Amino acid sequence: MIAPSILSADFAHLAEEVDAVAGADWLHVDVMDNHFVPNLTLGLPVVQSLLKVTDIPLDCHLMIEDPARWAPPYAEAGAYNVTFHAEATDDPVAVARDIRAAGAKAGLSVKPNTPIEPYLEILRNFDTLLVMSVEPGFGGQSFIAHVLDKARIVRNLVDAGELRLVVEIDGGINMDTIEQAAEAGVDCFVAGSAVYGTEDPSATVAKLRDRVVAVEAAN
Repeated sequence: MIAPSILSADFAHLAEEVDAVAGADWLHVDVMDNHFVPNLTLGLPVVQSLLKVTDIPLDCHLMIEDPARWAPPYAEAGAYNVTFHAEATDDPVAVARDIRAAGAKAGLSVKPNTPIEPYLEILRNFDTLLVMSVEPGFGGQSFIAHVLDKARIVRNLVDAGELRLVVEIDGGINMDTIEQAAEAGVDCFVAGSAVYGTEDPSATVAKLRDRVVAVEAAN
C-alpha cells in the first residue's frame, strides 16, 4: 500500500493536492503539536475538512503529547487509522482500546532509536505498527536503514501467525529506499516529497507500487 503524506503537499490547495494522488491506498496526515516534536502542522479541523473531499482512507499519524486525550476524536471524526507514539504515553494499550472503540484502526509508532522488543507483547492490541525511518518532526529527511530490523522482526511474527497487523514505514521513502523496505517485509509505505515533488503525483504512486510488486515477485 502507498500512503502519500500531505506534509509535503501545498497546504493552500489541500483539496486539489488530495485529488492529485488518486489511486493511493491511504492518505497520510501528519499531526504535530510543537511539543512532542519541534514542529506545528495541522490538527483535527483540517482532518474533518479533508474527510469531506476524499474517499481515500485517512491515516492520521499523531506526533503529539497526551494521545489518550487527543487521539480518540480523530477516530470519531472518521479517520480510518489513528497512530500515536509509544514514547508519548505510559499506557499505549488503553489508548489503542479507546481509538478502536471510537471506530478507527489503532496504530503504534516508534522513533528510529526506540527498540521494538519492549512492545512486542502488546502489538496484538494494534492494527498497525508505524516504523519511523527518520526522526519525526520534519519532512525531506534521509532514510535511516537500521530501522528495517524492527520491520523484519515484526514481519516474522506476522508471517508466523502470532500477530495480525500492517507494518508501515515513514520517512525518506523514495524509488530506491522503497525496495529496501519492501524486502524487509513492510506492507504500507508513506512517501511525501517523493510523491508531491513530482509533476504527476498519481503516476508516481503507481510507480512506487510497481517497485514493491517487483520486489515481492522476486522474493
